[in-house]
Amino acid sequence: MSGPVKQPPLPGMQRSSTPARALPAWLGELHLIRRALLCFVLTLLASVVLLSLSAAYRAREAQQLDLAQRTRSAAALLFNHAEAEKQEIRAYEPQFLALRQRGLIGEENRLAWIDAIRRSQEQRKLLPISYDISPQQGLQVPLPMVMGQYQLRGSRMRLQMDLLHEMDLLNLLDDLRQSGYFAVQDCTLKRHAAAGAGPGSGATPTVGAECELLWLTLGSAPVPGRP
Repeated sequence: MSGPVKQPPLPGMQRSSTPARALPAWLGELHLIRRALLCFVLTLLASVVLLSLSAAYRAREAQQLDLAQRTRSAAALLFNHAEAEKQEIRAYEPQFLALRQRGLIGEENRLAWIDAIRRSQEQRKLLPISYDISPQQGLQVPLPMVMGQYQLRGSRMRLQMDLLHEMDLLNLLDDLRQSGYFAVQDCTLKRHAAAGAGPGSGATPTVGAECELLWLTLGSAPVPGRP
């Protein structure tokens, strides 16, 4: 017997949909490697975290190393500067002490100046000397000169005296230089027209002298903002 005969579809009728594809067989076996897969994911995450921490630690260590190198360079610079200052102090200390002993560095000593005039007058038998000292004032120095913590100061002294001869004045100035540093600002000599007796000495002055000296000292510079 012949089998049933398939009838062709009637017009307007659709064929039935294609049956769904079967899933791959390996998907059904994922539960077998679930633990291994979870371990792999956790290990991967831990590796990423460790790499990030390592990179951050390396960057921080690099910053600390750079800071340590800069600190070391600054310390070495300060050390070299201190050593250079020590060498300068050892080289210039004798001259500094000599200048301070001579009265250039420090506060002015007017009593030493007056005492030098008195001693010179007594030892060289000079005629009476009159003097006047003005208040001390700060002096301007040339711009290239660096004074540091010191300020140049000057006190003007006006001397008036009669001389037996011109060498008396030169000898007096030489004696005064032993008590400090000064610059002769002006000196006028006038020869007497008529010879007269010196007071109490019996000597006859021949020249009258009037000189202006500027006594120099180096004192501490005033601090800005302080009286």
